[in-house]
Amino acid sequence: MFRSITVFKALLMSTLLFSSVFANAGQFKQFANLEVHYIALPSTFIQPDVAQKNNIKRSKYNGLLNLAILDNNQDKKAVTAIITGTGRNLLGQTHQLKFTEIKEGKAIYYIAEYPFTNEEIVNFDINIKTEKKSNTLKFQHKFYVD
Repeated sequence: MFRSITVFKALLMSTLLFSSVFANAGQFKQFANLEVHYIALPSTFIQPDVAQKNNIKRSKYNGLLNLAILDNNQDKKAVTAIITGTGRNLLGQTHQLKFTEIKEGKAIYYIAEYPFTNEEIVNFDINIKTEKKSNTLKFQHKFYVD
């Protein structure tokens, strides 16, 4: 269950390095006091040794979603949640997302894999259930094979 902070660092670095290339790379949505930060990117952005160590399928046809939930009322403290969701392409094909919770110190984040084809547009519908409330995050992402 324990995973290295290296995955989070790799995703964060990918967000920072590629945010100018991909305008939608790092985003967040506000739900009352909660900030839900999310990113979708090809798994090839993760270094091979990090992917192997953390059981992530690294492929030019495999995407990775990363979510983090912060509570603005508690100085942006990380929040645990039960996260479920789906990805649906424009042909209506649906893929059930399986999120894995990763805790490292005070950081908590959730990752899920998503298979894709080149230039595939995917609509994500993600349910985020905290101890107080459920919220739905909806966003669209276009994946590219590199």
